[in-house]
Amino acid sequence: MTTLPAATDVLGWLDDVAAVRRTAGLQRVLRPRSALEPVIDLASNDYLGLSRDPRVVDGAIQATRTWGAGSTGSRLVTGSTELHAQLEDELAAFCGAAAALVFSSGYTANLGALTALSGPGALVVSDAASHASLVDACRLSRARIVVTPRADVAAVAAALASRSERRALVVTDSVVSVDGGLAPLAQLHAVCRQHDAVLLADEAHGFGVCGPGGRGAVAGLGLAGEPDVVVTMSLSKSLGSQGGAVLGSRVVIDHLVNTARSFIFDTGLAPPAAGAALAALQVLQSEPALPARVRAAAAALATAAGVGPPTAAVVSVVLGEPQGAVEAAAECLRRGVRVGCLRPPSVAAGTCRLRLTAHAVLTDSDLARVAQVLTEVLARPGRPLGGAVPAAETVR
Repeated sequence: MTTLPAATDVLGWLDDVAAVRRTAGLQRVLRPRSALEPVIDLASNDYLGLSRDPRVVDGAIQATRTWGAGSTGSRLVTGSTELHAQLEDELAAFCGAAAALVFSSGYTANLGALTALSGPGALVVSDAASHASLVDACRLSRARIVVTPRADVAAVAAALASRSERRALVVTDSVVSVDGGLAPLAQLHAVCRQHDAVLLADEAHGFGVCGPGGRGAVAGLGLAGEPDVVVTMSLSKSLGSQGGAVLGSRVVIDHLVNTARSFIFDTGLAPPAAGAALAALQVLQSEPALPARVRAAAAALATAAGVGPPTAAVVSVVLGEPQGAVEAAAECLRRGVRVGCLRPPSVAAGTCRLRLTAHAVLTDSDLARVAQVLTEVLARPGRPLGGAVPAAETVR
């Protein structure tokens, strides 16, 4: 029997890294929430309030009874059901696209779309504010990457004009997740059209909130269905379920089925999630006023927080350093309002913030209570709040 040498502390460096995080106020912990809590939710991305809607829950239950708890395999083996096909058809029809392809998450949808549409010998021009999933997709793509300043159309045009690559892809979030800002999609599309490039827009935070009936910012600008536009989206925000999707031309979707690694080698979206997403989409179709309710609630939140008018569901309140933001979020929670708290690397150093998300189900009473809490908590920005401070549950 071979005698192994004594183990050395090969992972001891992890303690050092954790100590640095704690000193900087950037240590994160998981704090499971209970099923029923007497708090007003301004932290989740459940924009339409559908995650607990009985119709959506029933959609998940019926799908479970019909198809089982799991999809049992990858989409190309046993993981594609008639339910997945129906969800894809209805998503495409609602959003004005020729076809759609459902992934297990919005993250894998971005990975699959970007890497499959770029690759060696291609140029990817990525907005500096792009979501981490798009950033990671850029790194995996093996394409040449140019990162341009946020919403800088001229910089995008310059990158495209000077390229030597035959293929080019411009990627951006339609709505920036940390502050709700809108991308200049119409101008970006015009530049892409001028320079024979494809525009990929992530509608994770635009779908269900922006555009006609919540069809998204791309549809709101009349760009839905354009052959040089590809849309990615999440099923876990406005649709209150789980999963992601890519919408585009049929040739694009066929290409993804055959080349997108995060589609080919991943287990298909579980039927309960697909059933819930389909039911939520049908609720959105039957209640087209829901997106307007979200935007109205966001406007009320912005007024209460003393910040400028929002363009989508997200309201951002910049406080500066990590400790002040963490304490403010914890104080809001103590007073019955859960808010998000963003710190580096989710946001740049010195811009730690509270992230408030509007929901269609917020009542006038809820909004009045939120206004009172925000007024009290934000009255002394940047100064320690009194009392013992539990860690905020929604810190990233």
